[in-house]
Amino acid sequence: MKSIIGALLTAAVLTSCFGSDDKVNVQALNQQFIQAWNAKDADKVTALLADDAQFLQGETHFSGKSEITDKWVKATLATITNLKTSTVSSDADTHTAYEAGTFSVDVLPVAPGEPEGFGEGNFMLLWKKGTDGAWKLSYAQLEDLPVQAKNQ
Repeated sequence: MKSIIGALLTAAVLTSCFGSDDKVNVQALNQQFIQAWNAKDADKVTALLADDAQFLQGETHFSGKSEITDKWVKATLATITNLKTSTVSSDADTHTAYEAGTFSVDVLPVAPGEPEGFGEGNFMLLWKKGTDGAWKLSYAQLEDLPVQAKNQ
């Protein structure tokens, strides 16, 4: 009996020392982002960005939450809908998580009479756990093909 109690106490001490940090579900993080984007919720998309986030799309590079919000989120949120992703690779530990794969979007016309478009390409999203325990999007890279007109 004493050995069982000793083993339980040892396990409790080790658990408290090492914590119970489990790996994050990166697919759930990305679904939060995709749902906010498709809902056109710029505040939620912005809230998911780390203060020091980086965004790359082709030759375009934005640094920091403020610049990404102004030059990517606000500039494109109204023109892109139906964001979908297909995962090719993902992994996570207790502090970082990434997912990479392909994406597709519907591109709304920017002027009357223009056709709707369809965009697709590759993506990589990197999430990091902050000191406050919140997971934030730290790095986003998109490599997209030219937008194609949708068949009407």
